[in-house]
Amino acid sequence: MRTVRRGVRVSGLGKTIGRAAAITTAVGVAGFGYASVIERNWFRLRHYEIPLLPEGARRLRVLHLSDAHLTPGRRMLMDWIRGLDDYRPDLVVNTGDSLGHPDAVEPFIDALGPLLDRPGAFVYGSNDLFSPRLKNPARYLWRDSKTDYGERSVPDLPWEDLGAAMSASGWLDLNNGTGYLKAGGLDIAFGGVHDSHIDMDRYDDIAGPADPTADLRLGVLHSPEPANLDRFEADGYQLLLAGHTHGGQICMPFYGTLVTNCGIDRRRAWGLNRYGDAWLHVSGGLGTSPYAPVRFCCRPEASLIDLVARG
Repeated sequence: MRTVRRGVRVSGLGKTIGRAAAITTAVGVAGFGYASVIERNWFRLRHYEIPLLPEGARRLRVLHLSDAHLTPGRRMLMDWIRGLDDYRPDLVVNTGDSLGHPDAVEPFIDALGPLLDRPGAFVYGSNDLFSPRLKNPARYLWRDSKTDYGERSVPDLPWEDLGAAMSASGWLDLNNGTGYLKAGGLDIAFGGVHDSHIDMDRYDDIAGPADPTADLRLGVLHSPEPANLDRFEADGYQLLLAGHTHGGQICMPFYGTLVTNCGIDRRRAWGLNRYGDAWLHVSGGLGTSPYAPVRFCCRPEASLIDLVARG
């Protein structure tokens, strides 16, 4: 009798484990399907308002784009970006990682479309220079992807063509550079750095106080590394725009971002926050690597930032 009972117990336990495994597998498949098919294409536009302009100035609308990681077949994303012109931004800022494929320059420029007729500025991200590679997409949970570029010294993506196309439309190339634009009737001073994620940032090239006579002073960078953010803030830039983090890309309900893939803290992995005397906006980004095509609790996004007069 003992032998029979022991066998029944083992059989029952085996059935329980089997059911649990089947349920876990089904939930995993459903979750991956949601993250890769639904949320990855569920674009949203965030709205912010900051009292940053001189007294009496009219509203300045800034459209912040980042991290499209575009591949030629992503028609939904391209159409959505093009439609953002309907919001009539006064200024467009692209904080990099626009490309995800060697043939993506023309589709990306086509996606920008009428936005290129507006004042704009840009910097590059690492993925504008180096093509994505197949790797374990979960590695970002325990290592900074900066190490993935250690052995890659020669860019293999057409970043120069990308920059030439945006520059030809009058957009400022701010990769370790400064410049001025007039937008919305305001004189705007810019400073920007190349991507620190691949050690191409050279803040010393732009160091020094931002023009105090400008109506607005904007700092532009791809990866929100505190070392550069500190210097932008100390030099008097009022609004800092960055990307790179994807907002975490895979987030947990009631917890949020798991990792930032750079030096910024989790709390400021995306969205609008104070950074000393400056404001910092980190975009959650529009895309993903083609080898990690999922987003979970972290919808792809662009942002409209309305700058208004200080009260």
